[in-house]
Amino acid sequence: MIKYFLTSLLLITFSQQAAAYLDPGTGSMILQGIIASIAVAGFTIKNYWYRIRAFFGKEAPSSLLDDEEDETQKPL
Repeated sequence: MIKYFLTSLLLITFSQQAAAYLDPGTGSMILQGIIASIAVAGFTIKNYWYRIRAFFGKEAPSSLLDDEEDETQKPL
């Protein structure tokens, strides 16, 4: 493991400069990736919000759909 680390460090240390060009499309792709990552993280947190609250000891509130089903099943 140490041998691979030292080899990688040696290659990075003695690397030559590259004449690279980053056009505006590349910057746009990087920005799109960052925005998509934030959106996915928010969506994931939203989906697992009740599990997260239960993990920290708070009870999950009852679903609004359960209340609607109870009202529709009452006899008239």
